[in-house]
Amino acid sequence: MKKLILTLVVALTAITINAKTLIVYYSFTNNVHTIVTDLQSQTGADMVRIEPSEEGLDYAANNYAIGSALISAIRNNPDDAASYPGIKPVDVNLDEYDMVIVAAPLWWSNMAAPMQTFLFHNGAKMAGKKIGLIVSSASSGISGVEADAHRLIPDGDFVTPSLWIRSSQTSNGHSLIANWLEQIGYNTLTSAIESVATDKDMNINVSSGIIYVDGEFDSLALYNLSGGKVLESSQNGIGITALASGIYLAQINTGKHTVSRKIMINR
Repeated sequence: MKKLILTLVVALTAITINAKTLIVYYSFTNNVHTIVTDLQSQTGADMVRIEPSEEGLDYAANNYAIGSALISAIRNNPDDAASYPGIKPVDVNLDEYDMVIVAAPLWWSNMAAPMQTFLFHNGAKMAGKKIGLIVSSASSGISGVEADAHRLIPDGDFVTPSLWIRSSQTSNGHSLIANWLEQIGYNTLTSAIESVATDKDMNINVSSGIIYVDGEFDSLALYNLSGGKVLESSQNGIGITALASGIYLAQINTGKHTVSRKIMINR
């Protein structure tokens, strides 16, 4: 049996897991709202809506002049917080989620500005999480929206393909959503790792590229969110420098039972 000393926790969430999904969306015409309502019915995911801080804006007026100006401001200076329009406060703890599905309409070949605001302020918190992207548009391709998502969530683990639902397909989107969930292996992503017993006296800590366990154990195995085992060891201090950033499940065999802890490796 090995006894390891408690060290500084860099990133740790200690819970029993089945991976949890958040849908975050912005909708002006309610096409996206219709899409994500169906998506939620198929997945049971949590959902939060992004709304502009200024109410009553008529984005459709003067050939969508307001929206065009907002997109131009972001394009001209994408690294400046002042370029992004205000949104209402969003009460969500991203640490609780292993996957985030972002759903937004296309504006002038880019992601709708209010959604860009949310991601500008929160994209870094999504590092290592599975990221899905859903785009609603009348006809234009979605490559610009995908580029915005990757820019604003630079360390996200994007699933492919993105889901593009044309405006004309919105009312019949159920089968498109179901097919997309199958394409990305959603059930595997969110339930491949089964919950196991926990032990409040058993802690795992990550420091300087090494996992330490506070407690006696026989072996530790590390799994990615697809359920694949990426590491197993019974040594004191387990190096993880070769692993990519992301969320992992550590399963510890104590000789009497197995406990689990979810950890974030963030480079």
